[in-house]
Amino acid sequence: MTQKKKITLQMIADELQLSLHTVSKALRGLPGMSEETRHEVAVAARRLGYRTKAQLHSLNVDHIPLYPLNKRRFKLIVTSDASASRLNQLLLQGVQEKLAEHGHTGEMVMLPPALNSQAAIELWAEQHDLAFADGLFLLPMILPQVEQMLLHLPLPRILFNFPPADDPEVDCVIWDIEGAVRQSVRHLLDNGHRRIVYIGNTSRFRGFGLRWEAFSDTMREAGLPVSPEQHITAGFSGKGSWVRNVQKHLADSDATAILNGVHQHAAWIYHVCSSIGKSIPRDLSLVSIQHEEDAFVPQLSRPVLPIYETGMRGAERMLWRLANPSQPYEHIYLQGTFVNGNTVRQIRADRSARSQKDRAK
Repeated sequence: MTQKKKITLQMIADELQLSLHTVSKALRGLPGMSEETRHEVAVAARRLGYRTKAQLHSLNVDHIPLYPLNKRRFKLIVTSDASASRLNQLLLQGVQEKLAEHGHTGEMVMLPPALNSQAAIELWAEQHDLAFADGLFLLPMILPQVEQMLLHLPLPRILFNFPPADDPEVDCVIWDIEGAVRQSVRHLLDNGHRRIVYIGNTSRFRGFGLRWEAFSDTMREAGLPVSPEQHITAGFSGKGSWVRNVQKHLADSDATAILNGVHQHAAWIYHVCSSIGKSIPRDLSLVSIQHEEDAFVPQLSRPVLPIYETGMRGAERMLWRLANPSQPYEHIYLQGTFVNGNTVRQIRADRSARSQKDRAK
């Protein structure tokens, strides 16, 4: 029987045409390269099956076999209206790549919109053989009442969301959206902005509410009171009405900056600003909560949400949970960095103070 070929750092370096030193630093998490290069090295290492000594030790400690005898099958639950979203694509990619590293598979299963009772959930679960899966991954944007019913299915589960209020027995893995909002507000404050308008629904999903809370708390910590009527926090009822609402609000506002809480609205905000004779960043600075780089505004100032990495971490956590079923449940938050783009203009604090005095006169 032929032996599995040992993968070395030099093989990874040769394939990527990088130095051995760069590959070694990338896999050890050391600085000295772009995030793009670090990501390429990590992807190549996973694809080729390379493991550092620390990774092998971690798998051994967590009782996760590197080459399992039993190939496991998981179900990835996603709503039908969100299955094509870029957020879910990134999450699914992370989950499936990590599962594949260990020889396992993940199948995407659509949630129909009409599931509104426990009986309907059970029938749907039977139709998709959920009882024979080794575990479930519950992706974001599942309605709370449906999510609650899914959390009661007798299977290991990973919830890609913030913990529900009733705190069920489930491992939650999610990017740190509160930290991302705080980074965004502080970036604007550091550049002299004190009159910041928040734009984004605050009630549809738990993550939306947490964004608003983090914004309000960070502003208050800076001595800046927050009143909801000074911001645009209503639900989305259509692009036309949304655009008109934002146009009126920004035209009547003395804001110097916008924090956009919903990534789809970034391009629309540009359109609204143009329609009222304001440009970004000359008249209004903009920071937007984005899933990834925006092709429309590649230099957009934004926090980095590690969505793909969250998918990988969730898959790791599922394998750990199967190997350690009696251990306490955990809520895991992944923190990202911040992209200092060109959509935030620095303003002088004394200029802002003079403007306020002028208005008072």
